[in-house]
Amino acid sequence: MVTNGSRNFTFASRMFCGGTDSDVKEKPMQVTLEIPDDLAGELGATAGELSRLALEALALEEYKANHLTEAQLIRLLGFSTRYELDGFFKEHDVWADYTIEDLHRELRDLETLGL
Repeated sequence: MVTNGSRNFTFASRMFCGGTDSDVKEKPMQVTLEIPDDLAGELGATAGELSRLALEALALEEYKANHLTEAQLIRLLGFSTRYELDGFFKEHDVWADYTIEDLHRELRDLETLGL
């Protein structure tokens, strides 16, 4: 859709609400971005690609801000496995928050187990 020298790109995702996993209800949510025509042409991506890029950027920032869990991120991005999420993190230079103390604790645990 072209309006006043700009293009609207819409992407859809799902918002999840409910008290427990058994009563989770999905409500589709659409978000529309308005991008000036001259910039839309410079972005070098199709509307579908821009929609996916916008969804991924939003999801990633919300994850980094601790507003989404990994499980929620998998659902939001439509991944079927944790492996896909790991690949997504790698593509976007997101690394596990793993400290040297975590390593030492795991080494102690392995020694305790005789491994």
